[in-house]
Amino acid sequence: MAFASMKFLLFLLVAVLGYYLIPKRFQWIWLLVFSYVYYLFSGVKLLFFLLFTTLTTYGAGRLIGAMGEDKKRKRRILILGLLLNFGMLGVLKYTNLAITSINHLFGMDLSFANFLLPLGISFYTFQSMGYLMDVYWGRFEPEKNPFRFALFVSFFPQIMQGPIGRYNRLACQLYESHKFDWMRMERGCQLILWGFFKKMVLADNAAIFVNAIFEDYQTYSGLSIAGVLLYSVQLYGDFSGGMDVVMGVANFFGIQLDENFKRPYFARSITDFWHRWHITLGTWMKDYVFYPVSLSRPMGKFGKFAKKRFGKQLGRTLPICIANVVVFLVVGIWHGAAWKFIAYGLYNGLIIGVSGLLAKQYRSWKKRLHIDDKAPWFVLFQILRTFLLVNISWFFDRGNTVGQALTMFKNAWTKADWSMLVEINTSAGGNTYTAMILGIILFGCLILFMVSLLQERGVKIRESLSQKPLALRFAVYLVLLFSLSAVGQMPLSSGGFIYAQF
Repeated sequence: MAFASMKFLLFLLVAVLGYYLIPKRFQWIWLLVFSYVYYLFSGVKLLFFLLFTTLTTYGAGRLIGAMGEDKKRKRRILILGLLLNFGMLGVLKYTNLAITSINHLFGMDLSFANFLLPLGISFYTFQSMGYLMDVYWGRFEPEKNPFRFALFVSFFPQIMQGPIGRYNRLACQLYESHKFDWMRMERGCQLILWGFFKKMVLADNAAIFVNAIFEDYQTYSGLSIAGVLLYSVQLYGDFSGGMDVVMGVANFFGIQLDENFKRPYFARSITDFWHRWHITLGTWMKDYVFYPVSLSRPMGKFGKFAKKRFGKQLGRTLPICIANVVVFLVVGIWHGAAWKFIAYGLYNGLIIGVSGLLAKQYRSWKKRLHIDDKAPWFVLFQILRTFLLVNISWFFDRGNTVGQALTMFKNAWTKADWSMLVEINTSAGGNTYTAMILGIILFGCLILFMVSLLQERGVKIRESLSQKPLALRFAVYLVLLFSLSAVGQMPLSSGGFIYAQF
């Protein structure tokens, strides 16, 4: 059930009305019922996978909690729970990648598996496994009520594309009672309207050009730069816009989800970018992959060896750099079942790893050149440098293969013909409206940039708007609605949210 549909709006209306009309002690049950009804719209068969993750994680958590101080048995149960759930995710998501690789390496002709990828399986699997590892580490007691735990796994606004929730921050909000609050409802509407503006005005219009350029990259070889820049608009508008909608819907029920984006294109380094982009995935990787790898016994032995062989500085930084490469290898694999995503992950991991190794040299160079980190010109340089590095990674993220990504990257430096943009068909009538749609994208980007710049400088726009007279607020909302209907792509040209099937 797409968020940008009348069916979902009616579903949400019934869900919100009933939530505040029923006795408060039943509100969490109401949410659970509607979460499962929402998931059933994706297919009855796919419900099995959600139930499998819920029951195995709940059972493993209860068993770990009952083991007391028996660390060996706790570890075995944890490993079994991780294998069952990550194993199911791996089979469904990566079997065909394995078959493709085997066929290529050994000249075989194995047929591909015909698996349907359940809605949001990557998100609810990571969320559930994070809970299981936290229970194993004793950060909180396991949930005893299986139905409450089922709500934590299946809460419908976030199940499609995140954010990846943490039990200690989300569960208490799901289970407690909430009173109706007009201001909270209005702020939820603000987020939803702003999210759909980014999605329908920016992302879906940009998607027309992105799809044309990347799907026929040889014909449009002179538009490689334009294609990747427009993809940066599409991806950010689509994913962050989706997060705004999700958080707005959750606000209707009195629930505050974790922030997932924080103006990533203002980042001053790749590390800073990943602190701002898909934040909940980054923190999940840090807590459940980076720290376990970097603090593991083998890595400790390697660190001691590196200190003896390369000196104290490299001995300290090498294990951290290797752990970062492992983290982003996992991030790449998480993004999809293709070698291009592995290349995407390794690209980010190697940049962060090398940056860590050269950190001392960077500080020395800046000191010698008398560079002030806070100087406006240097801040702008860092932002533009990071934006360039990020856009190089987008070639691998959006390209169909590693070969295509490398070809388009080469064309970006050797060929450029921006005039070809106006030749791209944007409607049934051909390219009649192409220039107008490009103008809409540019104007939308300007609005997004101004809003983001104000937020980066500490201006709390939503809070400020909420304090304005009702007539002014209503006018702003009408302008947003008008922009959606006038210049947004309806129906969604890109086929829904990009991350809806992760």
